[in-house]
Amino acid sequence: MDTYGWLSVLPPLLAIGLAIKTRQVFLSLAAGIWLGWTILSAWNPLRGLSGMLASLVAVFQDPGNTQVILFSAMVGSLITLTQRSGGIDGFVNYVMNNKWIKGRKGAHLLAWGLGVVIFIESSIKILIVGSVCRPLYDKLGISREKLAYIADSTSAPVCMLIPLNAWGAFTIGLLATQGVRNATGVLLQSIPLNFYSIIAVLSVLFFILTPLDFKKMRRAEKRVREEGKLLPDGATPMMDENLTAIKPPEGIKKRARNMIIPIIVMSLFMPLALIITALRELSLAAGTRIAFTAALQEYGILGILAEGSGSTAVFWSVTLAIALAGILYRVQKIISGKEIMELILKGAGGMISLALLMMLAFSLGATCKSLGTGAFVAQGLSGALPAALVPLMIFITAAFIAFSTGTSFGTFALMIPLAVPLATDLNVSLPLAVSAVLGGGVFGDHCSPISDTTMVASMASACDHIDHVNTQIPYALLSAGIAAVLYLITGWISL
Repeated sequence: MDTYGWLSVLPPLLAIGLAIKTRQVFLSLAAGIWLGWTILSAWNPLRGLSGMLASLVAVFQDPGNTQVILFSAMVGSLITLTQRSGGIDGFVNYVMNNKWIKGRKGAHLLAWGLGVVIFIESSIKILIVGSVCRPLYDKLGISREKLAYIADSTSAPVCMLIPLNAWGAFTIGLLATQGVRNATGVLLQSIPLNFYSIIAVLSVLFFILTPLDFKKMRRAEKRVREEGKLLPDGATPMMDENLTAIKPPEGIKKRARNMIIPIIVMSLFMPLALIITALRELSLAAGTRIAFTAALQEYGILGILAEGSGSTAVFWSVTLAIALAGILYRVQKIISGKEIMELILKGAGGMISLALLMMLAFSLGATCKSLGTGAFVAQGLSGALPAALVPLMIFITAAFIAFSTGTSFGTFALMIPLAVPLATDLNVSLPLAVSAVLGGGVFGDHCSPISDTTMVASMASACDHIDHVNTQIPYALLSAGIAAVLYLITGWISL
């Protein structure tokens, strides 16, 4: 693939650096996209602007992108409905009245536990953790930045450690394409070597059980505890605060099930939707309808999931949850039919900033692909390397690509075709090399400012996006540093 060399790295670095420095995320992303298209247009700034605008429109040509943006907006609809029904208040009251959730540590353990046991899809997982725990955190005076950190750090890492989902299926497909025999076995062997994902999940538990925190998170916690401010001055939450302030009608009974039922249905329908979309794709490819039992025998469950559409499954699941919530609340005569529609539209409108941010992020990702950013960085590994350093360098390169482009799947697609032959030629453990790719990709996915997973975590926790990024990065870097040392050690030991 042709690349623009070191110039290809400038647009994402500009966008990320400006966003963190100025806190103007929208303008920063736009600047990165404009620079990318100016480079692609032979440094003509006007043609670069034209290319940038065309790139933003082109985002919606991809059904997956469109569904993710719609899903993000519809999350607001679900939140407004559950808030108005009294379900969120009912859940908070139920939790506060039970001995197993007492105080800050209990709330943290609830968020961490939900993040670990839900492994089917990262965005759904974050949405559930945020929706369930945010009202509880607000009531207990815990910073939203801490919730965003816990939700985000147990999303992609857990999905990669329990790969019975699209993450595992996608990886197996990439390994099989490279001619790896028993690709499923290689993926399973890589799990205990995926140091970053393991450490990221366990470090969350460590910081929950101890009074330790990094400086910026400590400040956030102190702000809420001493000043009662859920958000710092000047913060722009990724969710309209008016949505979180919606109150249930006077006199209704606040039932926890009005929040729990839609969320459970949404999470359980997600794997079913993945299977439905997979069977549809397999049937279209075969030219005849394929039954689930036949597909299971031929492809196995991970092979089926590999063919499913994650964005479609998420979109369907949220739509079903909204429809079910509307029916449930109408039957109980809590909300009228007219108000249900008004709340759906109000909730979606409150997420317009997130939708715009995702559009910009997807456009920047497409721009980086046109520039060959990931391919250029990956080619840096193609030179002569001591075999013992291969796992470490694969991890660092994958982490940099994922952080710069905001996509773990894109990083896997770039790095696995490089890592497999590199490990084979230099006699490096293949599961170790694969784990380095997966760990590095997960690092970028769950802490890059331009990753959709990071954005969803900010949205679900209703906190400022850059505040979430700034407070989370020290924890992610700690986990990455420990993982890097372990890859260096295991690289020497495995020879």
